[in-house]
Amino acid sequence: MKTVVITGGSRGIGAAAVELFAARGDQVYFLYEKNQEAADTVAEKTGAIPIRCDVADGQAVQAAFAQIGDVDVLICNAGICWYGLLSMMTESDWDRLFAVNVKGIYHCVNAAMPAFLKKQQGCVITVSSMWGQAGASCEAAYSATKGAVIGLTKALAKELGPSGIRVNCVAPGVILTDMCANVDPEILAQMAEEAPVGRNGTAMDVAKAMAYLADAEFVTGHVLSVNGGYVI
Repeated sequence: MKTVVITGGSRGIGAAAVELFAARGDQVYFLYEKNQEAADTVAEKTGAIPIRCDVADGQAVQAAFAQIGDVDVLICNAGICWYGLLSMMTESDWDRLFAVNVKGIYHCVNAAMPAFLKKQQGCVITVSSMWGQAGASCEAAYSATKGAVIGLTKALAKELGPSGIRVNCVAPGVILTDMCANVDPEILAQMAEEAPVGRNGTAMDVAKAMAYLADAEFVTGHVLSVNGGYVI
């Protein structure tokens, strides 16, 4: 049994990851920021332990990890998006996107590091996006954060490997979660047709990729595309 910490675990991909790792018999903690009702539902369903925490707040993250103690697997899933023309985006929106999507990883990795270094072993899984690989119109800031996640993942894999810590990344494509709630169904259908596998993804598709990386002891610095072949 491993101790697994998943950020952004109350909904979507994070909730699926909580469900899957808990079903494997792992001790799962998950961080969430706002949705108490959703967090309670996930906790009741899985037996995982919820902790309210904004990953952009370094002190809050340290306090959360102090409650957890030992960590074997850290999944940095918390993320937000912003859709629109870059010229219409405020500086505060830009800063918040980077604070959650990139700086949140910095805070969580640093908080887990004492446990990792004590054992000389650990696993970090970050979450990017196919738009971090290819870029998306009207999602310039989001694409920039997710591109930064890929760079950070590869750098940390090199930096932390000698200490027995693996760092990998999943890069989801079109995943049918709350983030797609406002997308025109015709656009979603078109994107499914354009994917070689002929469908859009589910949150569990991504969770299964995370489980693979958690167990793949000779894999580090890898970006695993979970997009049905939409971006190759």
